[in-house]
Amino acid sequence: MPATPIPIGIQPKKTVISPSGIVVIDKPTDITSHAVVSRVRKVLKTRKVGHAGTLDPQATGVLVIGVGSATRLLGYLTKDDKAYRATIRLGVSTVSDDAEGDVTARASCRGVTVEEVRAAFALQVGAIEQVPSAVSAVKIDGRRAHARVRAGEQVQLVARKVRIERLDLISIEHGGDMINVDVAVDCSAGTYIRAIARDVGSHLGVGGHVMGLRRTRSGVFDITEAVPLSQWSAQGYPDAVESLTTPFDVATRAFSTLEVDEAMSQTVVNGGRMMWPGGSDDQGMIALVHGRKLLALGERSGPRLRYLAVFADQDGAKD
Repeated sequence: MPATPIPIGIQPKKTVISPSGIVVIDKPTDITSHAVVSRVRKVLKTRKVGHAGTLDPQATGVLVIGVGSATRLLGYLTKDDKAYRATIRLGVSTVSDDAEGDVTARASCRGVTVEEVRAAFALQVGAIEQVPSAVSAVKIDGRRAHARVRAGEQVQLVARKVRIERLDLISIEHGGDMINVDVAVDCSAGTYIRAIARDVGSHLGVGGHVMGLRRTRSGVFDITEAVPLSQWSAQGYPDAVESLTTPFDVATRAFSTLEVDEAMSQTVVNGGRMMWPGGSDDQGMIALVHGRKLLALGERSGPRLRYLAVFADQDGAKD
């Protein structure tokens, strides 16, 4: 039987599959995290792109980028712990607690011993109260602290609880008036390495700031899998799309998972009520999957499961 002709002026609808997944970018220096997001949007030809935790323009390293429906995972990935390598200079204070800010004070480190430096850094390890750097993305009455500082305002930020799991001193170079210290840090989300430099310098009475910063890990994503932005973007579309890690692979790597059967999967994608599928003492978040599809993220609410995010469309055509 011959095919039914399509009337002139009417074209068959095309199913548009939006890209979805995670890519780990090794952010270069001298570029903002927002600029990286803009570059990814341009390469992948989609607006729905975000990141799991800002890096300062001068900082480099792991920047987790979410695309399409995978952007809904970013809010949970930002809560993961982080790891950094940094060079801290003692003897010079800056308005931003890093090398980009104007110098506010100088003090000689000639009388500071290596033992005193080690002791000052040791005070930063464990659960501590940390005041974020004044030039930061923390909001004060709806405006970013860095915007207020650059407008000439004096800002007063509130201390927050953070945890420094590890703070190793890789090297200490005593250069007369200044001391450069290379450190490796494992810390909770929300920790400011710049604040560590500031507080160590303040304790020693000489001031301090971060000279260089590189994020080596963000949660389960390590620098060894990060791709330089220039290399990734050079792939172009559609190869860059193919390089994305699927939401399923991200969720099963980052969260506890539970495989559900076909019947239950329909309940999940429709947001149907269900009992908490974990153990009686399990209070954490869980990813519900079927086959190689991420269906939802949920947490325990009494005896039931409370949905945090439902991924109803399994083909990625829409979110």
